[in-house]
Amino acid sequence: MSGPFESYDDLEDAAQRLQAADPAERRVAIIALGHSGDPAAVTHLAGIVVDPDAGVRQQVAMALGEFDGPESASALVKLLVDPERAVASAAADSMAELKDPACVDAILPLVRHGHAFVRMGALRALKELRRKDTLKPALEALQDGDAAVRVQAIGVIGFLKLEESIPALTASTSDSDAHVRRAAVSALAFSQMKPAAESITRALGDDDWMVREMAAETLGLNANGSVAADQLIAALSDEFWQVRLKAIRSLGKMKVDRAVRPIGNCITHDHANLRKEAAAALGEIADPAAEPYLALVANDSDPEVRKNSRWALQQIAARKAKA
Repeated sequence: MSGPFESYDDLEDAAQRLQAADPAERRVAIIALGHSGDPAAVTHLAGIVVDPDAGVRQQVAMALGEFDGPESASALVKLLVDPERAVASAAADSMAELKDPACVDAILPLVRHGHAFVRMGALRALKELRRKDTLKPALEALQDGDAAVRVQAIGVIGFLKLEESIPALTASTSDSDAHVRRAAVSALAFSQMKPAAESITRALGDDDWMVREMAAETLGLNANGSVAADQLIAALSDEFWQVRLKAIRSLGKMKVDRAVRPIGNCITHDHANLRKEAAAALGEIADPAAEPYLALVANDSDPEVRKNSRWALQQIAARKAKA
C-alpha cells in the first residue's frame, strides 16, 4: 500500500483515498481535491463533512474555500455548526470567500441560529454576496445581544449600500459597543443623505478614539463630508495622533483652504506618519500659505516626508502658474 503522502494521479484516485483508515491520508486526499480546481471535487468533499476526525473536517472546510456555488455553501453550512471550534472557524473563513449570490439560500437560515458564533459567521459570509433579501435579516440582527454579531450585520448592510438602511445605521452609531459604533460610522460612507454625514460628524466626539478616527476618515469619503470641515479642523487637536492623521487626510481631500494653518501646525509632530500626511494634505490644498510650513520639513529625517513636501511645493507652484 502506498504511503499517506503519495501524490494522486487524478480526481477519482483522490476521492477513493477519502475512505482510507488513516486520517492523515484522508487529509492529504482532501488537499489534492481542493487543489484540483475541478468543481466535481465539491461533491466528494461534501460527502466527508461528517468524518469522525476533527482534523479531517477542518481540512474539508479549508478545501471548500477553493470553490464557489450553492453546493459548496451547503457543505460549509454543515461545518459552520460543527462542535469543534477549529472546524467551525475554518468553515467561516471559507464561507467568507463565496461570491455566488445563489449561496444565500443555504446560508440565510443560520442568521437566526442559537449560537452567536454561527450567526456571526453566516452574516460575515452574506456580505460579499450582496443580495437585497439579506437586508431584512441583517437589520433584525442589529438587535442581537452579541456585539460581534451586530458588527457583522452592519457589514452586510454596508455592502448593500441601500439608502433605506440609513436610519438603522445612524441609530447604531449610538450603540453601547465601540466596535459596533465604529462599524456603523464606516458603513455610512456610501450615503448621499445629509443625516448620514451628520451622524458621522457627531462620532468625532465619541468617547472611543478608534470611533473618532473612523469618523475622521469616513467624512473624507462621504459625499456630504465637507459640511464637517470645521469639526475636522477641531479634531486636529485630538489627543490621539491617529485621529489627527485621518482628519488631515480628509481635509486634504476636501481641499479646505482654511485648514492650512492648523494642518501646518501638525507638520513637526514626532510621528513621521503624521508629518507625511500633513505635507500631502497641504499639497492637495495647494495654498501658497502652506509654503512656510513645508519648508520646516524640507530636510526631514524621514524620506517619505521629504518626498511629500517636494510634491506639495510642486502643486503650489502649479497653482500659482495658473493664477
